[in-house]
Amino acid sequence: MQFIDFDQFCSYAESLTNLEKQTSNYSLRVYRLDRMKALLNHIENPQNKFKSLHVAGSKGKGSTAGFLAQGLKALGYKTALYSSPHLIDYRERFTLSGTFFSEQQLLLAANTLYSLIEDFQFSDEYGQSEITTFELLTAYAFFLFAQTECQWAVIEVGLGGRLDATNVLQSEAAIITLIEKEHTSILGNTLKEIALEKAKIIKENRPVFISYQADESKAIFYQESQNKNSKLFDLSKEVKYLTNVTSLEGQNVFIEWQNGDKTSLRLKMLGTSQGENATLALMVLKHLNLYKPQVSEKALENTFLPGRMEIIATKPYLMIDGAHTVQSLKNLIASFVQLFGFSGNTLIYGALEDKDHQHMISLILPHFDKIIVSRPGTFKKSDIDSLYMFIKQEALKSGREIAVYLEKESDDALNLALSLTESSNAILCTGSFYMGGEIVRSYKKREKIKKYVSKLS
Repeated sequence: MQFIDFDQFCSYAESLTNLEKQTSNYSLRVYRLDRMKALLNHIENPQNKFKSLHVAGSKGKGSTAGFLAQGLKALGYKTALYSSPHLIDYRERFTLSGTFFSEQQLLLAANTLYSLIEDFQFSDEYGQSEITTFELLTAYAFFLFAQTECQWAVIEVGLGGRLDATNVLQSEAAIITLIEKEHTSILGNTLKEIALEKAKIIKENRPVFISYQADESKAIFYQESQNKNSKLFDLSKEVKYLTNVTSLEGQNVFIEWQNGDKTSLRLKMLGTSQGENATLALMVLKHLNLYKPQVSEKALENTFLPGRMEIIATKPYLMIDGAHTVQSLKNLIASFVQLFGFSGNTLIYGALEDKDHQHMISLILPHFDKIIVSRPGTFKKSDIDSLYMFIKQEALKSGREIAVYLEKESDDALNLALSLTESSNAILCTGSFYMGGEIVRSYKKREKIKKYVSKLS
């Protein structure tokens, strides 16, 4: 087979067993790393041809990885970034210093890789099994980065850590962002269980960097780093004082380090969580001797990733954010209220089936009097009818006048939100990156139609 374009390769990858679309079935047979290791051996281990940083966590790992990649690029290194999920385009998962690889580079890597793995077979005590979508995409990322002679790659864990396909790396360092209860049907029902999964990206004699963590998570990371003889750097011990103020001009961050140094940043990416993510990235770069004060800080200030408090329209403001955990939603709402106040705003909300709906809805209800429930695409499983009924019931209990609507299609949800919201107010779309991606597509479609109609008139 020869792929004629990169989209065809992505369709082929999608045709394989796609565990990203599942919320359970976290069995050893499906997720074990033996098949991934065999696949990489088959293509001569491209992951060993560049240096890497490995980033895990419940929330903020994508942004932290983005900050790290930009910090490395600013020092002159050819730097790649592998992340998931994508908002609109699969190309977002494989980027080169914040930009897409060329179609020629993407396609050459896809066709060469396919020719190498066409005869690949894997068998173990469970019998013969096929590679999964995420395994292929991860192998592709490693192969692409090696083929294009990248010097560094920042690799984001897909899910968990211990059995994630990315956990074949012998990275220069492990970075772990905030741990929350998420994917509980897969990773476990307690912070301790989830932290145990994430901690397994820590490698022998390689440093580990952790963000602010609950005590029970922190204890796991300290123990694992001790077991692996790995030096641990803890953000809560490195930073004396951290302030975060959100404005439409940027995220204003002030850091006072324990050694007395001070850092001021104005980040392009908005939100209090971005201040913490950028601080974590700075701590990593400093301790790895990959830091030049003005150069590194400017790189972090200019870092941008789609779907992180991204404002895609004004009058009314339309903001997209992929918050899908309790803490990330709490941070998002705090920053959103700083910008747009408490009244007159509209929420478009769509979350996947395995999320902590009880606590997430309790955060939303005090701040919005118009809530539109919509489907976050079809990439992963969601039950929008049940979510809509649950929000309606909770809204009634709240004692506030809250109008709750169900518009399953994103086009209809966006049109309704625009009709309900005054031009001086704001619309927030959140609950998952998939929900954000749907609304971005709908907005672009709407703008294209408006331009066409204006030409006719």
